[in-house]
Amino acid sequence: MSEHDDKPFAADAYFLGPKSENGSWVRGEFQAILDHWFDWRRSLFAEDPEAISPARRLSPEFLREREVLGQELRNLLDMLRSEVPKFTPRYIGHMVSELSLPALLGHFATLLHNPNITSREVAKIGAKMESEAIAMLAGMVGFDSGVAQGHFTGGGTMANFEAVWRARYRLDHALSLALVLAERDGDPLDPFMAAHMGWREFERIEVERNVDEADLRAASMVLGNPFDVARRIGKCTGRDYLGPVLITPGNKHFSWQKAANLFGLGEDSFWNTPLDQEGRVDLTALEERINEARALGRPVLAVISVAGTTEAGEIDPVDKIADKLEALKAKNIHIWHHVDAAYGGFFCTLLGGKTEDVLEPAQQNALRAISRAQSVTIDPHKLGYVPYSCGAFITRDEHAYRASSFQAPYIDRADVSDKWRCTLEGSRSGAGAAATWLTGKTLGFGPQKFGKIIAAGIDARKVFTKALIKAIPLVRPLRPADTNIVCFSLAKEGETLSQSNARTLAVYARFQAHPDFSVSKTVLGAASYDALIDQHLKGHDGVRDEDSLALLRLVFMNPFWTNPETRDQLTPEFMGLLAGFIE
Repeated sequence: MSEHDDKPFAADAYFLGPKSENGSWVRGEFQAILDHWFDWRRSLFAEDPEAISPARRLSPEFLREREVLGQELRNLLDMLRSEVPKFTPRYIGHMVSELSLPALLGHFATLLHNPNITSREVAKIGAKMESEAIAMLAGMVGFDSGVAQGHFTGGGTMANFEAVWRARYRLDHALSLALVLAERDGDPLDPFMAAHMGWREFERIEVERNVDEADLRAASMVLGNPFDVARRIGKCTGRDYLGPVLITPGNKHFSWQKAANLFGLGEDSFWNTPLDQEGRVDLTALEERINEARALGRPVLAVISVAGTTEAGEIDPVDKIADKLEALKAKNIHIWHHVDAAYGGFFCTLLGGKTEDVLEPAQQNALRAISRAQSVTIDPHKLGYVPYSCGAFITRDEHAYRASSFQAPYIDRADVSDKWRCTLEGSRSGAGAAATWLTGKTLGFGPQKFGKIIAAGIDARKVFTKALIKAIPLVRPLRPADTNIVCFSLAKEGETLSQSNARTLAVYARFQAHPDFSVSKTVLGAASYDALIDQHLKGHDGVRDEDSLALLRLVFMNPFWTNPETRDQLTPEFMGLLAGFIE
């Protein structure tokens, strides 16, 4: 599948194929799953009478209802023929593609058993698979899989919320402790320094200074009255306490703004860090943001970096961000670092093998540094080729996983390994965990197999981009392209940005109306991408008269783009279509 494949590996055995080429084998496996499910139900409590007798199954009313169900099922199947065909290599629109067979079979088999992994009382095996699958993903990003903690979520948005919840939990505990000591013992209170003391320092001070849990609760902005606590902090410091800030890069996912809203932080607490001319977080600007928060006496709830942006798949310099935060840690300023690797986490499967060479050294270093963060978001339902909806939230250790603990009188409290106590979601399907588990058991999450599939996508993007530039002179690729996504505008030499934007969007609209290829678009705004827009225009002497840049966006996730027959047919066909759409 990849030019970097130095050991035979039949990647196409792990996918159904655009023409259902592996259909016979897959049909047999699905039938085996159903047979196993049927036999399991029959074998349990074999002495129990049949609930639906043979005579009942032949009654007119029974047959009539079954016919209704069958007809409506056929109607559903007919409707689904009009669904977006994301399995085909012709779909290069968004971060979704063909499902892998391990994921599909694991999902289906577990779905039939319907485990709710909120508790081992209702999902003994499902909960076990979740723990093992989380350990696999943790090892993939470089965490110690024996120490890391985490759970599966409904997607990356919910996983990002989990990070804010835990970062707030740590910050609130530290600030509560400092407020108690300020009011009780007259200690000076610096909200910024106090909030970043870290868990171990918190635990040491709590014991040495004999601080009561009830006093901490009364000083908590989460468990108590936040407005009263803010007033008390202001009284101790002599200035109004304005609350923490959440520092995100300009390339962040929209879920972070949702998080600021849902956790009551307010828009004023949602701080954006500008991006550099390559569309990655500006490190100097990040440092200035942290210093600004310190000057205002506002703790930093978390610093967010992105590995695999939604727009273009770019990877922030996670290693350099970690360097800056670790330098602050040496000064007793522990700032939570979360890496949103919802898309890019699976690029870690490239590391440690020859496949990593498809990435530039800077991106390799960034991916290796994910293990230095407190927490990470990963979406198996994106580049993990797992069915929706399946996200994962993982922390480096038990300290980072701590969150508010809730009680449910109808669930046994004895099993402390149950996740229901400290997950934002209540009921959670075990199907995503099982799909990820079976993927890990077969393809693994390293360079030997999975990494070669990921490398093939990056190779396909590179080959396609070269052909695109050669065939269509107006193509202006966005650079750099870190991963398997290519974004480009359609611009004439020296023309205005408004003209090229209009052409690019018009071509996108024509693709939308055409059935042969699915593409996507993205529009980069000057508020975050100002430097990148200027850099992009320099490549063709464009004149900037607008504050946004419209781009066509192609995502090369489908594993069959490196198949010679597929590539040789679809590449010129796409070029011809694109050329015809350009006026």
